[in-house]
Amino acid sequence: MTESKSMILGCSGLVLTPEEIAFYRAERPWGFILFARNIAEPDQIRDLVASMRDAVGQPEAPVFIDQEGGRVQRLRPPLAPNYPPAATIGALYARDPHAGERAAWLLGRLHAFDLRRYGITADCLPVLDVPVEGASDVIGARAYAKTPDVVALLGKASADGLMAGGVLPVMKHIPGHGRAVADTHFELPTVHTPIDELRRHDFAPFKSLSHLPAAMTAHVIFAAIDLDAPATTSAKVVGDIIRGEMGFDGLLMSDDTSMKALSGDFASKAEAILAAGCDIVLHCNGVMDEMKGVASRSIPLAGAALDRAERALAMIGKEDGADELALRGEFEAYFEAVA
Repeated sequence: MTESKSMILGCSGLVLTPEEIAFYRAERPWGFILFARNIAEPDQIRDLVASMRDAVGQPEAPVFIDQEGGRVQRLRPPLAPNYPPAATIGALYARDPHAGERAAWLLGRLHAFDLRRYGITADCLPVLDVPVEGASDVIGARAYAKTPDVVALLGKASADGLMAGGVLPVMKHIPGHGRAVADTHFELPTVHTPIDELRRHDFAPFKSLSHLPAAMTAHVIFAAIDLDAPATTSAKVVGDIIRGEMGFDGLLMSDDTSMKALSGDFASKAEAILAAGCDIVLHCNGVMDEMKGVASRSIPLAGAALDRAERALAMIGKEDGADELALRGEFEAYFEAVA
């Protein structure tokens, strides 16, 4: 079997171009990610996913998406219902803890139904960031709550729901994005909070869910740990905090390298991400010249990184046989899905 390289890539449109097919065939990304620009109707999505896998000769190549609910949801009606954001589930939990935890699980399970019918096998969820007053609203209602224990509880329930439906969950943004005062799509934020407070508040949900199979990094500088590099490219954050203190030994992928928080050309970004200890470089926007830069420094998956990737893939496809209509009815008893 041809080795896969340590990257997840997007594509430019609704179908793969001949150039994209040739590029994927030559460079062998481990997985792919879909955005709204790639989504039109059911057969088109299924055909696009199949053509991605065919290009790399890997019928089980993972295909990722950001399907959270609220404002971050790539599949919309009629392809999937509009779902409430995490904060709405957190508000239900505040009123009725049992109902809130069950609703979080149900939402993960319903996402799995929605994704699997199109061949999508990984969801960048749960969001385990814990927002603070004054932070950028890039997280905002995407967070379940403002307390680490509730975020961890509801995040675990959502991840369990996804896995029950045979979909790989990816917790984000490790070790914590909730304190960032800038939107990392546009600039690089620095957090000056003391390390003990970070451990108590920001890092706690990730540490408690360190058994999950995959995580996505935060493009955030934590000055108490590394003044020079954001978590994504910091060997101190990855080695000492994520792998060390948190004990996370799952697949670690970067957040999107095309976000403005990371500086430098795409080859140097990819090199820095892998040198810091991440397993996978994520590039989302489908711009070919950028993808070529990422590919030029990505390496074949091997050793511990390959083991983590294989363990993550092993989570995919093991469905619990649940009754979709019954679960949708139960969920809608908590929240009417917005038409």
